[in-house]
Amino acid sequence: MFWKELWTSYKGRLLGVAAAVFLIIIYLISGFWNMMFCALILFIGYTAGKYKDLDQGSLIPWKEIRDWLFSKWRPFR
Repeated sequence: MFWKELWTSYKGRLLGVAAAVFLIIIYLISGFWNMMFCALILFIGYTAGKYKDLDQGSLIPWKEIRDWLFSKWRPFR
């Protein structure tokens, strides 16, 4: 009963502490910059998945980039 009440009352805090402990262990094992690279990859994957879930199109506006490049350089003059 105690653990169930603790979980329902402090779920976010417990998950935050567990995530922090996990990241500390990764930091101690593999190093800070390796951990930051993994976090970057995770963030990119999450963001791309979120865009796909919400049907917001592509994360990178390819059409606008192409139009801007063609207006600046005009490849076939």
